[in-house]
Amino acid sequence: MKSMSFRKVYLFFSSLLIFMIHLPVTFAKSKSSEEKNLLLKTPVVNENSNTSFASSAAMIYDSLKLNMLGLSQKAYQYAIEGLVKLKEQGKVFNDDLISIVDFSKSSAQKRLYVIDLEHQRLLFNTYVAHGQNSGKEFANRFSNAPESFQSSLGFYETSETYQGKNGYSMHLTGLEKGINDKADQRAIVMHGAPYVSESLIRSQGYIGRSWGCPAVPEKLTRPIIDKIKNGTCLFIFSENKNYLRRSKILNS
Repeated sequence: MKSMSFRKVYLFFSSLLIFMIHLPVTFAKSKSSEEKNLLLKTPVVNENSNTSFASSAAMIYDSLKLNMLGLSQKAYQYAIEGLVKLKEQGKVFNDDLISIVDFSKSSAQKRLYVIDLEHQRLLFNTYVAHGQNSGKEFANRFSNAPESFQSSLGFYETSETYQGKNGYSMHLTGLEKGINDKADQRAIVMHGAPYVSESLIRSQGYIGRSWGCPAVPEKLTRPIIDKIKNGTCLFIFSENKNYLRRSKILNS
């Protein structure tokens, strides 16, 4: 009897010991499998989300009849493609809004478009200046160099506001190396200006020009800046072959 009892106790503790030895391995395999599945699923969700966002944004161009307001479809398409990529890279955090400057248009046309993508609304469509050395009525020369007094194309992130010599203004961060990344060094900001006016269009056929800043009408300065400040995307477009070829955002 004693031998029999000892045998049962021995078998019980042996089984318990074997179970405890294998438990961490089983748990590790289960956890590893779960983590692997999670990693496999995450990109698919993000990809689907971005595809859905891009498709929805593409339809906004037609629903808002932006072509009737003069916005180039190519400019809009590039802007949305770039916004998606910048969001993926963590360089722009607010994708509810996008601002597009279409420099393929005359400065006598309203070529700044601020679009609420989330609610599918056009918030602002107004005049915007280009640099004095970029051209008179049309902007056709662009530079990233200090003291060039030319506009720089490409994608920007809007930043904080301040009171400067041009009144209420907003810093811009150029996101394209070698194309507009010297915006801060050049003091390229958004501000209001008296020369961005319809009276000048009537007298000379085009608005005044800046030192490279995307200047807007004075009466709209605060409403526009307060809407797009702190982390939204601004895209300045032109049918400039050099920019379209060099932009890593558009060609990635």
